[in-house]
Amino acid sequence: MRAARIHAYGGPDVIRIDDVPQPFPARGEALIRVVATSLNPTEAALRGGKLAGLFPVEFPFTLGWDVAGTVGGVPVIGMLDHGAAAGYAVGPEERLVAAPRSVPLADAAVLPLAGMTAWQAVVGHARVVAGERVLISGAGGGIGTFAVQIAKHLGAYVLATASPRSAGAVRRLGADVVLDYTAGPLEPGRPVDAVVNCAAIGADAASALPGLVRAGGRVVTVATPVEPTAEVRAWHVVTRNSPGDLKTLVGLVDAGALTLDISDRRDLADLPALHRLAEAGGVRGKVLVKTQRERPTE
Repeated sequence: MRAARIHAYGGPDVIRIDDVPQPFPARGEALIRVVATSLNPTEAALRGGKLAGLFPVEFPFTLGWDVAGTVGGVPVIGMLDHGAAAGYAVGPEERLVAAPRSVPLADAAVLPLAGMTAWQAVVGHARVVAGERVLISGAGGGIGTFAVQIAKHLGAYVLATASPRSAGAVRRLGADVVLDYTAGPLEPGRPVDAVVNCAAIGADAASALPGLVRAGGRVVTVATPVEPTAEVRAWHVVTRNSPGDLKTLVGLVDAGALTLDISDRRDLADLPALHRLAEAGGVRGKVLVKTQRERPTE
């Protein structure tokens, strides 16, 4: 089977598409026939060695956290520690949940990591409620597209930052106001109740976020940390692998309350090029990576 592996830390060119044996599950694990995984920019940081202190790896290391596939013919999705960028993967049975029924199985691969991160940021930390004004920073990215929809589903008035390239998609996902962060300092009109930052912004931009929030409000970031102030609370989200949260998100997808914003669909062999694109800031929304070879048509 094919597997996207790294044998050392380095640039995108260290990713190799190797032909490796099918893995065998240990007790409590499931063998997953992987249909698709997705591109997560954080994996580019892992590949480059920037996360070695947090997530040490053993080489050769198979990439891929998000997984959509079948176990004994049953469609499932989940987030693995690694290994989803391959034809088959193994992972703890307890981390897998039934896939959404309303979308193609491969498409559901974009949901686990980005969706759970957005859910935990908006619901678990920011605790957004109906009627609040919420600013989603980095709304055009994979996590941001989910955060916009979740905040809107909760009944918030959503202001979202996005580049002109992403503005239309962010509006379609439910943002009430889209602010062009490339045009200058953010001006939300009046202080918001909460900011959810989904973008890897600079330290100066991060330090300015509490100034956009009312006294007693909240700043939650999934990327660049933000320091709290005397009047504004702040949290840095580290994604928790929660099958319960993922089941909730699957329910929202099947109810039509959550759209999977897939900007591109690529093959496993394209992963090095996709890592280069991600590092250059050229990725919008979520990119699906198919792991099974296409069968030739007759």
